[in-house]
Amino acid sequence: MLKKRKQNKNEIIENPAVSKGTGIVITIVMTLLAVAFLFPIFLVLMNSFKNKLYISDAPFALPNSDTFSGMYNYVNGIQKTGLLVAAGRSAFITICSVIVIVLLTSMAAWWITRVTCKLSTVLYYLFVFAMIVPFQMVMFTLSKVTDFLHLGNMFGIIPVYLGFGAGLSLFMFCGFIKAIPISLEEAATIDGCTPVQTYFKVIVPMLRPTMITVAILNAMWIWNDYLLPTLVLDSEKPTIPMAVQYLRGGYGSIDMGAMMAMLVLAILPIIVFYLTCQKYIIKGVAAGAVKG
Repeated sequence: MLKKRKQNKNEIIENPAVSKGTGIVITIVMTLLAVAFLFPIFLVLMNSFKNKLYISDAPFALPNSDTFSGMYNYVNGIQKTGLLVAAGRSAFITICSVIVIVLLTSMAAWWITRVTCKLSTVLYYLFVFAMIVPFQMVMFTLSKVTDFLHLGNMFGIIPVYLGFGAGLSLFMFCGFIKAIPISLEEAATIDGCTPVQTYFKVIVPMLRPTMITVAILNAMWIWNDYLLPTLVLDSEKPTIPMAVQYLRGGYGSIDMGAMMAMLVLAILPIIVFYLTCQKYIIKGVAAGAVKG
């Protein structure tokens, strides 16, 4: 009897109809979740083409001949916020910070992983501990230190972002480097490569998928960050989140149409960046799976 019951359970599990039904249910659930996550973005995009007087009255209604404002909200928002200058400032800070974070944390992770001593162990746990420290806990001290060191500019904020982004980035790099056979580095050393040449010619090509992943995570965080630039940078030289925030104005004077339009322009570059780099992540993971 027990054997028959086990056989019946196995038949149910291996039944193609049951597997197909489970796949359909998962597809429906994932589709509903995707729609739920994308709906706010669609709502912002839709309202960016409506007159500001109609956004509060009918935020879920599609634009029609009476409410459609064309590109007025976009032009008006750019003129009010100086978004193009703010976008250039955000792009400079994001690109430089991501390059510094990816390069320095990958080097540090390689050293910490390969050099087994008390110092490397202590450094690793310090970086891991930095991941769990909330920003609100150190933001007052940070603002004082940045003022004292005169880091309240586009160049000074880069090492600040390096300090906050190093924990997660180094943790991810260490996990990947541990899977790289050390025999490859030994072979490079025998061929006459210096440690710097070994890093750039052997380690970096293998770290490319992880580097792109780390770059995407940090780029999304730095581009959308509002609190840290507000504390550190001069208010007269804002980044994109700071510039969009200026549209709030006083009570009752919020230009919702211009704000919706500027939000669309603010998230568009990071979406394009993510969609462009996503294929490299999938390609790198697939290549690693085939080689393994």
